[in-house]
Amino acid sequence: MDMSALQPNPGKELRIKTSYGDFERYPVKTKLVESGDSIPAILRESATPYVQDGDMIFISEKIIAISQGRAFDIDDIHPSKLATFLSKFVYKSPYGIGLGMPETMELALRDVGTPRILAAAFCSAITKPFGVRGVFYKIAGTGARAIDGPCDCTIPPYNHCAKLAPKDPDKVAALLEKETGCKIVIMDANDIGREILGRSDQNISIEMCKEIFADNPLGQGAQQTPVCIIRKV
Repeated sequence: MDMSALQPNPGKELRIKTSYGDFERYPVKTKLVESGDSIPAILRESATPYVQDGDMIFISEKIIAISQGRAFDIDDIHPSKLATFLSKFVYKSPYGIGLGMPETMELALRDVGTPRILAAAFCSAITKPFGVRGVFYKIAGTGARAIDGPCDCTIPPYNHCAKLAPKDPDKVAALLEKETGCKIVIMDANDIGREILGRSDQNISIEMCKEIFADNPLGQGAQQTPVCIIRKV
């Protein structure tokens, strides 16, 4: 099968060595995904013509969330006083806003629930002086961790949006496996970390997936490649 149309994004390599063996990662360009779009239809059009037996498909959680209507223009989010207050204490990473702005914190309060977010914030506050980090997201959960705000490196109009984590990612992954015949992994990846939000098969190794995506070969900006075909060499 001719894979020459699927080239690595700038600065990324096609092949990666992992403790699970060598893998090739073929980024797949898709249409601009919008609310209500069918992800199965997008995969059938853009990815399945290139897959072969044994391939996996890794998908950015962003397009799953967007298709579910879980991305919101920040001008349409009206943060509460609590969201504004809590956001002041969130570490501002250069790789993503996370809950560090009132609008994204407001989404967390709505989606995860105020009691859980307050519990996470309280535990984080009392453990941080002792050098313990990451407590907030351990309590708030991966759904809170996956919430993110506008970013210049994201393709318009989503560079002016905040988004929630995808809903029922394991169920979505299982549905997509039935549609494509490939094992499906839904990823939240950036240049400093990788989180596995959904797997079509719970036997898929989370650590293997993280190693395969160690350098995040996807491109959410002008590259428009939120899907990747993974092939064991």
